[in-house]
Formats: sequence, structure tokens, C-alpha cells
Amino acid sequence: MLTKEDNDIVTRVGPGTVMGNLLRRYWTPACLSSEIPDPDCTPVRVRILAEDLVAFRDTSGRAGLMDVNCPHRGTSMFFGRNEENGLRCVYHGWKFDVNGQCIDMPSEPPDSNYKSRLKIPAYPTHESGGIVWAYLGPRDKMTGFRDFGTEDLPREKWRANKRFQPMTWMQLMEGSLDTTHPSWLHMFGAAKDLEDDGSDTPGVFNSGMAQWKFWAYDRSPRVEIVEDWFGFRAAGIRNTPKGNKHVRLYSFCLPYSAGMRTGGSCIVPIDDEYSLSFSFDTINSEMRDKLPVGGKGGLNYPGWPYDQDGVARTFENDYLIDREMQKNETIYTGILGPFNNQDVMARQTSFTDRTKEHLGTLDRKIILMRRLLINSAKNLERGIEPPALDPSMPYDKIGRPDKVLLTGEDWTRLGTPADPDYAKIFAKAAIAVPPIAAT
Repeated sequence: MLTKEDNDIVTRVGPGTVMGNLLRRYWTPACLSSEIPDPDCTPVRVRILAEDLVAFRDTSGRAGLMDVNCPHRGTSMFFGRNEENGLRCVYHGWKFDVNGQCIDMPSEPPDSNYKSRLKIPAYPTHESGGIVWAYLGPRDKMTGFRDFGTEDLPREKWRANKRFQPMTWMQLMEGSLDTTHPSWLHMFGAAKDLEDDGSDTPGVFNSGMAQWKFWAYDRSPRVEIVEDWFGFRAAGIRNTPKGNKHVRLYSFCLPYSAGMRTGGSCIVPIDDEYSLSFSFDTINSEMRDKLPVGGKGGLNYPGWPYDQDGVARTFENDYLIDREMQKNETIYTGILGPFNNQDVMARQTSFTDRTKEHLGTLDRKIILMRRLLINSAKNLERGIEPPALDPSMPYDKIGRPDKVLLTGEDWTRLGTPADPDYAKIFAKAAIAVPPIAAT
């Protein structure tokens, strides 16, 4: 469990808070490139780290991110006119560029120099992999962009999405790092009877179907962790029906990333109550198709009960839990629809007051993730620079394949350049496309 002080640190992310100060030292996903697709397109509202902002793309194609309120009278810039390389407030016509500088003030006398002295709060942006990233921290501390494998990705291969999550960022992060819950929360009766598709073989990067079979067979995995320069790598190790050892890998890269299997993912606080999950492809996403078995097979397995049905299951309607289905274990939870409905239920209803919790050995990853964040935030208050800021480090080499181990194989080498299988793919993954410049 956490002390009240530490619980407050991990949950409060606004300007001037201990954790908020730490998070602002890293480039943060703000919105999708597709949300501001064209020059002079409609602006969009953005709320991250408890700040209300507006994003737009100017006439030159640059992405801008500025305070939602015009510094004159506070009118919302979301309703502004996006024109001629700036966003113009419609109240009195004051216009600001992507750097926040006022570049036109037509309602003031022609000889006034007031506009040259006025800026709206605005943040540097960097567009990469279909995401507009922003730096919300002190300008004199801004580092280069950390490349997770998107800088050399041509625009036609940008694949990114985001999802609103009705829970705090810490609830979402904790759930994303939990390796045990699939054996329970997502389990369905037919999983244990799925046929072996060849994945239960030493040295094989398993398919999605095999993973469900392994989850059903061994419902109490062993959790192991190794700390690394970016945070940590961890494994949930399960016995398989044929007597092998299967590892499901996790990685945590400070401060937002709860996984980098073949693409990227970041969990970003909207504020102290809600969050966004961003996911994006990288130059390493093609690993799925190059590894034996790994990544093949969708979700159309025999007995698969989690089809899309378009029905909303929420906290307000008790996720439409079916107690009879729960009782006969057709679906262990009794919650239908996409299986991430179950994730939302479990995470949204979990503790936000962590002084009440009682953690076990299965929670080692969660404990370490919190400790790294809390210690980094407290150290920053003491003047110690945050970890994992150096943009020259190989963030694009943080892989995490799931595999049935060979006899004597060291799981800590999997998904790294030291892994012979992955080393071949890393070597082939580079695409000679110039990186997109920061704005």
C-alpha cells in the first residue's frame, strides 16, 4: 500500500504538483495528427495534465498547441478562425501563431506595438508517427524528442489511435502492467479446450490463440523483473500444457509507456480523474508478420464470446453483467461485448485511495512502476534530473515478444538486440526517410 502522501503524488498531475512537474519534463502525446488533418483546418480541444488547450494546424502545416483562452478577455480560442498562419480570436480579432506570439491586433491603433509584447501560452510540438507530441515543461530544460521508432516511419505508414478512459491514469497504468488478470478477468469456458496451433513448442513466438490457452492452463504466473535504463522489463512466466515455459513480456518506459510489444503505447492523464491511451505503430510493427507464428490469428477462436455488439456497458449500468453467464463460466465475469469492457470495469472500480490496498507477489511490476515515478518526482523537487530523458538512447529497441522458452533460454534477452531473432528484424527495420523536424 502507499502512504497518503505518495498516493496524492501519483494521482495529482496538474501544474505545480509534484508528479505534474515530472510529467512535464517529457514529450507528451497531445492529440492525433488526424484530428488536425489539413492546413487551416478546424481547431480541436485538447485537455492533458489538467490543462485546457486548443490544437490547430496553420497554413504552413505546422501543428500548434496553445492555451484555450485568449489572453485579452479569455474567450475560447477553439472558436477562433484558423487562417493565414495563425489562430485568430473572433472576439476582437487578435491573432497568434503556433509559437504563441501575437502577430495581428487589428482592433488596436495601427501605430501600437502592443502585439509584439503579447503572447498566449503555447507549447512546442513534434509530430511523429501520427501523433502530435507536446513539451509542457520549462523551455530551458527541454530535451530532444525520444524516438520510439516513428521518426523513420513514412507518413503513409502512420497508424495511431487514442481512446478515452473513464479512470485515472494510475488505475489504467496499473491494469496495463498486470500479467495475472487475463487468467481470471478475461477467461471464458472454451479457452482451455483450444487446440495447440504449434505454439506450445520451445523457441516459438506464440499466437494469440495459444496465449488464451496458456492463460487458462496456468492461472498463477510467476512474475520476474529486471530494471533497465528506461525503467524496467518484466515477465509473467506460465507453465504450458506440454510442460514448457511461456513468457509474456512487459516493459515500462518512464513516464507514460506501459508496453512496447511491436508498436508503442502511452497512457496520458487528462486530469486527476480521467486519462487517454495512445497507441501507434513503429518501424518494428512489421515484426508481427516476420516472427514464426507470433502475431498471427485474430480473435475468431472457437468459442470466442467477446464479439462487438454495439451495446454500451458502463459503470452506470453495472456493465450489464449477466449473472447466469458468470455462474456457468461461459464468460468468467459475465460481462459481454469487447473483452476490454472487463478491463474498464476492473480498473475503474479499483482503489484510488491506495492506503487501503493489500498487494501480493503478482503486483511486483505495479509496485516498481509506482516507486520509479514517485522517486523521480521527489528527486526532481530536490534538483535531481529525471531519468530516461536522453533522446540518443535506443527507445526504438524496446521490444517485448511473447515466447515459449528454449531450454535454458534467458527471458531477459528477449526483444532486445541481444536476442538473435529480434536482432535480425531490428537490422532490417530501418527505413531511410528523413525525420520530421520539431516545430
